[in-house]
Amino acid sequence: MPLEGLNHYTIRAVDLARTRDFYVEVLGLEEGHRPPLGFEGHWLYCGGAPTVHLVGARPQREAGWPDRVAGPTGLFDHIAFSCTGLAEMRERLKKSGVAFEERIVPRDRQTQLFLHDPDGIAVELNYPPRETAPA
Repeated sequence: MPLEGLNHYTIRAVDLARTRDFYVEVLGLEEGHRPPLGFEGHWLYCGGAPTVHLVGARPQREAGWPDRVAGPTGLFDHIAFSCTGLAEMRERLKKSGVAFEERIVPRDRQTQLFLHDPDGIAVELNYPPRETAPA
């Protein structure tokens, strides 16, 4: 069940284009491939890895998940970790009474678990495709 490293962080930008331009034009990150996620955004790469995710407006989430709105400085949307031990983590979360949402990324079939910490910050746990059940 180990968390193995920081995967990316996500900012829900007030002005998506302006924020993208800052990270690309000023800081030198490179815009790269982003899977079709159903809402607008950009994946910005650092050293070949998609490290900064920028998102715009998102569709309403499932019932029970809080609507999080960007304020004047944007919104620190979530932090993501690369992990192993999907089945163990599912059981650990269930045993702890922590609600989570599970998704499979169409690009490579990695499994993602989304949950919230006690302060309401979203946490994304990314598991390799080898741990995802066959389709």
